[in-house]
Amino acid sequence: MAYAFSVTKDATELLDALNSSATHLMAGGLVAFPTETVYGLGASAEDESAVQKIYSTKNRPSDHPLIVHVAHVSDVAHFATEIPAYAHSLMQDFWPGPMTLILHRSENSGNFITGNQETVGLRVPNHPVALALLLAFKSQGGNGIAAPSANRYGSVSPTTAQAVEQELGEYLGEDDLILDGGSSEVGLESTIIDCTGPAPRILRPGAISAEMIEQSTSLKLNEAVDNEIRVSGSHAKHYSPRAKVLLSGTVTSGDGLIAMSEHPTPDGAIRLAAPETLDQFAAVLYAALREADERKLGTVHVIPPMGDGLAIAIRDRIGRAAS
Repeated sequence: MAYAFSVTKDATELLDALNSSATHLMAGGLVAFPTETVYGLGASAEDESAVQKIYSTKNRPSDHPLIVHVAHVSDVAHFATEIPAYAHSLMQDFWPGPMTLILHRSENSGNFITGNQETVGLRVPNHPVALALLLAFKSQGGNGIAAPSANRYGSVSPTTAQAVEQELGEYLGEDDLILDGGSSEVGLESTIIDCTGPAPRILRPGAISAEMIEQSTSLKLNEAVDNEIRVSGSHAKHYSPRAKVLLSGTVTSGDGLIAMSEHPTPDGAIRLAAPETLDQFAAVLYAALREADERKLGTVHVIPPMGDGLAIAIRDRIGRAAS
């Protein structure tokens, strides 16, 4: 395992790293790369043996589907079919961006990607390194890159290349690569939207909110829960550090605390993050949970932010971390 690129290097070195990374993916290897949400662990989405390496590296359940990252909206039809008009509206408004669409799969989306379901998750990430990697991969004959978060299954998602190395360094192959593109800007995984019915349905909240979806599609969200589709990050316990995460109770000396800046730090508590906005809260949450483990804290108290939109996604993640 090696760094293919660091943010401190120049453009020529980045181009070389991207081409080398694309070649490695074409040969069946793994490449961890940055997106605006979190870092992903990528493999060619049509190479079953390469995708299996993702599962074994992450210790991920084999029936848990992967999200396929593509370079452009025009690449969606390779992996999906029966795409409704409202899905096209969402693509136009929010791609590249932190949104994954669940669509009926085409014959190019194998069971090893979909978890033996008839649906596939697709997104176009909004990060210059991720997009450049996808284009380099496409120029070498590849299509999409399957990429869940670059961490061991159920643990805290990484938002830096260094966190990827800490999480997966001992599990990645010697030839596998990490592209360092700095810290992820959004910090939470993408909104997942089911687009297989007559109206969109949120399966995982994220930065693209219910209000944004309804405004884009001119449709009221489908609230049905029948025929549930399995998607990434849907297990009750997920995004969890080794420290115990509590959403209520008294913060005592030696405990970690993550809360909006207006909440004071009790005497003796260790302030891990004091964001001033919801955007900041999302961006620093995972790094703060990782810091708790680095400090070997036993307990972390998180005071959930109130409100709609991104606050719903933050509460979802910390609720699963505390499950």
